[in-house]
Amino acid sequence: MSDTHAPRFWKGMPVRVAEELTGVDVILHAGDVCEPGVLDELAALAPLHVVAGNNDGPDVEAWGAPHTLELELAGVHVAMIHDSGAKQGRLARMRRRFPMADVVVFGHSHIPLTEQDDDLLIVNPGSPTDKRRQPHGTVGHLVLTDGPGGGTVESVRIVPVS
Repeated sequence: MSDTHAPRFWKGMPVRVAEELTGVDVILHAGDVCEPGVLDELAALAPLHVVAGNNDGPDVEAWGAPHTLELELAGVHVAMIHDSGAKQGRLARMRRRFPMADVVVFGHSHIPLTEQDDDLLIVNPGSPTDKRRQPHGTVGHLVLTDGPGGGTVESVRIVPVS
């Protein structure tokens, strides 16, 4: 997920967001949390990894939000950043920025997106609470599977939550 923008748009966890996140193995938040209380709510549901966005202050960073993050989940190398830059050339730019990544999760635009080339998947889950010009608030759902030769991306989908 990304761009919760509390308290302006996130006044507490929306019911549909809680339903979608209940039972997941891990939650990724791609920044613009705005208040660390959101992170406490999310971390109560599952282990949480977060990056700081351009609207996040020192309190969110102190919670544990670096500006970029790279981690391995189920054998898949996942990178996170809030702002991936302009739409044009984004896949190539993310490949240069995160050369080892299999997946890059980002936010900032509030526009849900999944895009893939031969070896990189980029995902913007949109915003669950500040949909802007989108028809729905959204989160992303990424299914990863670890195997003997390494991890694979089983599926990725954007899920409407409002």
